[in-house]
Amino acid sequence: MNARTALPATPAAPLAQPAVATQRCENCGNEVAQRYCGACGQRAQPPLHSLVHFSKVAAEDLTHADSRLWRTLGALLFRPGFLTVEFLGGRRARYLPPVRLYLVLSVAFFLFAAATQPKLAVLQFSDDGRTVHPLVLSGGEATGAAETPAQRAQRLCAAANYDGPWSARLQPAFRNACRKAVEDDGRELQVAFLHNVPRAMFVFLPLLAGVMMLLYWKPRRYYVEHLLLLVHNHACVFLTTMLAFALTKLLHPLAGLIQFAVFVYLAWYIFRSMRVAYRQGRMLTGAKFAALAASYMFFGVLMLALTSVYSVLML
Repeated sequence: MNARTALPATPAAPLAQPAVATQRCENCGNEVAQRYCGACGQRAQPPLHSLVHFSKVAAEDLTHADSRLWRTLGALLFRPGFLTVEFLGGRRARYLPPVRLYLVLSVAFFLFAAATQPKLAVLQFSDDGRTVHPLVLSGGEATGAAETPAQRAQRLCAAANYDGPWSARLQPAFRNACRKAVEDDGRELQVAFLHNVPRAMFVFLPLLAGVMMLLYWKPRRYYVEHLLLLVHNHACVFLTTMLAFALTKLLHPLAGLIQFAVFVYLAWYIFRSMRVAYRQGRMLTGAKFAALAASYMFFGVLMLALTSVYSVLML
């Protein structure tokens, strides 16, 4: 018998793969291999051609798992110190940037405060202090039966004297501000004050961060760590205050209880955020919390006083 040599089997030729169409980013023109552009980060999606498509994209932006808004707000309200720890740990893609979060909520808060501030009731007292005459607002000016707004302002501001430092320069400014405040019942002064408070906060927060550095000098931490915690905490204060105000309008009989509960919650929130961020014991954190609260009151009163004076001088 003749032995037959077995020949190796010839491998089958691989199937031809279909050519993949190259997709380019509409923003920067680079090739997009997956869902997002590797150069600029824009999501690859077809252009908006219909209202239905636009509605789907808008709904996805609000409800999709990639949306960071609701995740950030939930953590901000109910997990003290969590966002700060996540940011410092490098886990930042899931949440809104802290500075952007603070700016958006601070702008919303002060616009909300300006829109919901109480209306001023204007009354004019007679010289004997017994008779009260309501002033009639006409064309944005307060007019009384006995005197014009300018005369009333001149009379009330005649005793507005300032004898402190730089009196020669500041005295005319104070009298001018007094006349304007009397003529429009303080509306322009309130607007100026609410406009200047957000600016003052950019000085107030760094001062508090300096106090935090003194409180947490060992182990040594970076200044930005303290500032970041304060940014997140104040963003929570803005958001909580707006929600509490809306709740008091819906449940007006419980307004006092709601305000007290919010005060207690915010005090606990700040204490808990310090515990989470710095990982120290309750007693030590409580002592530092008391020192921070005292510094907060001192710098807060100073900030409000300087902001009020600045608002008056800028009228």
